Amino acid sequence: MQQLLPPLQRGIEGGFLNHHFVHNGGMTLNLQSKPLIGQPIHGRSDDFLRSHQTYQVQFYLSALICRMLYFDHITLRRGHKLLFSDASMTIQAGHKVGITGANGCGKSSLFALVQGKIEEDAGSFRMDRGITIAHVAQETPDLPTAAIEYVMQGDAELTALQQQIDQAEHAGDGIRVAQLHERFAAIDGYSAHARAARLLHGLGFAVGSETNPVASFSGGWRMRLNLAHALMCRSDLLLLDEPTNHLDLEAVVWLEKWLQHYRGAMLLISHDRDFLDQCVNRIAHIEHQQIDLYSGNYSDFERLRAEKLALQQASYEKQQMQVAHMTSFINRFKAKATKASQAQSRIKALERMQMIAPAHVDSPFSFSFKHPGPIPNPLIRLHKASAGYDDTTILRDLSFSLLPGERIGLLGPNGEGKSTLIKLMAGVLTPQAGQRDEAKELAIGYFAQHQLEQLHDTLSPVQHIMMLDASLSEKEARQFLGGFDFRGDMALAPVEPFSGGEKARLALAMIVFQQPNLLLLDEPTNHLDLEMRHALSLALQSFEGAMVLVSHDRHLLRTVCDSLMLVSGGVLAPFSGDLDSYSAWLLQQRIDGDEKQTKSDRPSGKEIRRQKTEQRKLLQPLRNRVKTLEQELDTLQQKKSALDAQLADPALYADAAPEQIKSLSIEQRQTEQALEQCEEAWMLASEELENA
Repeated sequence: MQQLLPPLQRGIEGGFLNHHFVHNGGMTLNLQSKPLIGQPIHGRSDDFLRSHQTYQVQFYLSALICRMLYFDHITLRRGHKLLFSDASMTIQAGHKVGITGANGCGKSSLFALVQGKIEEDAGSFRMDRGITIAHVAQETPDLPTAAIEYVMQGDAELTALQQQIDQAEHAGDGIRVAQLHERFAAIDGYSAHARAARLLHGLGFAVGSETNPVASFSGGWRMRLNLAHALMCRSDLLLLDEPTNHLDLEAVVWLEKWLQHYRGAMLLISHDRDFLDQCVNRIAHIEHQQIDLYSGNYSDFERLRAEKLALQQASYEKQQMQVAHMTSFINRFKAKATKASQAQSRIKALERMQMIAPAHVDSPFSFSFKHPGPIPNPLIRLHKASAGYDDTTILRDLSFSLLPGERIGLLGPNGEGKSTLIKLMAGVLTPQAGQRDEAKELAIGYFAQHQLEQLHDTLSPVQHIMMLDASLSEKEARQFLGGFDFRGDMALAPVEPFSGGEKARLALAMIVFQQPNLLLLDEPTNHLDLEMRHALSLALQSFEGAMVLVSHDRHLLRTVCDSLMLVSGGVLAPFSGDLDSYSAWLLQQRIDGDEKQTKSDRPSGKEIRRQKTEQRKLLQPLRNRVKTLEQELDTLQQKKSALDAQLADPALYADAAPEQIKSLSIEQRQTEQALEQCEEAWMLASEELENA
């Protein structure tokens, strides 16, 4: 074993495990082309593989650090724009790296470099051989394939094995079928369907929808299918670009737990700081055309960057202004807060924001909500209201009043009616039953994803703002839009080619400009980068009207909401805990659902008997071969015994001619050789049958 370890170490650390042969005595061990850490090693020596040394080799492999990606003084451009230069870092197995930076800084281009879609302009990028990369496709064709089958196709080897098994069964090759089933079991193929179902269920798909064709799902749900497709792949490197954009909070919490148990390396682009905190152990921050790698999660990065920026004298004054603003807000909130867990949670979050404020001193965003004027009391009243779509009722018998100053975060599993409630309050939906009353002075600022589609493609940001106030000058419009980082030519350019984040910023700018006294926000942070989310959080803290917020960004919920309400089972009720207890509740709901699903997936006695019958049919050719070889062995053994007896008889040598004795000797040797060959064939066939 000691002779085996040094060449193994050289092969692993050098990255040359493809077709790498290790000699140990007279034994040759052929390492397969994908020796993932903790995965089995398959060799040509059956005796060696059956021994305990196999597990020692696996243990040794799992203890090594396998380097994977190498960025050596990389320079990257897109067109004439320099994204970053002279960047160096090494990503190893187990590294989970959050890629952060402003929109357009080069995060997605870094992914394209790793995937081989573009090449570096200078320096050198390389990766070790045999690495399987999983990434989320941006588009999904209109496939008739069932959703769960599409997800299972994410495991390429599994799909190939299924096709090969079908071909072998069609050809009637029982030995090949048994071999393929052995490999199928080794990659846990028999549980693949259940694993794919758990992925779909975890990402919010309703039980039973997994058999629906891919083409039947909308764009957002297809993105979830693509995410499940990527997670199904048994990959060495996982690339995720904003995976939470199309997820609700329930699915985000589930995805966090899944990624925490992922064993490979991961590169993650996300603007959700809580998600980054839970999922990464390093931050690669891109700014000023440089990439700086920090150890720790996003909170660690913010603290380290704040300490770094605090040393810069030029930023000191702005830094102190932000700290003073937050301190004042915290003090006001503390004076009114009760001992409720949600209130205490928010105080802690705001105090944390005070510590990280310096990390955002150079943010390009700076805006606030002006005083909304008179705020009616109540703003909206619902009395025994029901809401839904067509003949389907989602919310029933809702009765509550929204009062000035209330800041409510809506929680609830996917599909329970959070967005429906927002639409009902906004007046987009008419109550199916009951009554909705609004105050005369009510001014609603409503943000939902479809708001982006209502922007005029041919108009500029300045023209959009001037449409809201005919008396506004172009200079005043540009000054206002500067706080949302629409500056220079961009403020006058048509919005059609704008990114999703830029359009979301413009939609928010239009809401802020109209000075609403009620904000209804449905996932306002989708497509927004971290700096814009931070600026929005600051602006919402000082907003003096009422607010109802739906968001999977827990940091935003913690810092701007005073109370939480749960939408579940068609009703609306206060949630007494904080977001941490809500996450725990969601996970427990998921565990309960998975256990119920597992029980329903468990085969019945009849199904088990059917599977055993099919297995016996598949193995019958092997059994027949073993039986035939056993009969042949008996025949050859009897023949050999008879020849041995003849040649051992002294009378043979007294009476028989020399030619007869020579002929019997030759026949004896031929019988012995045939017997040896038959024994070897019988042993191999018996072993295949036992393994199968």
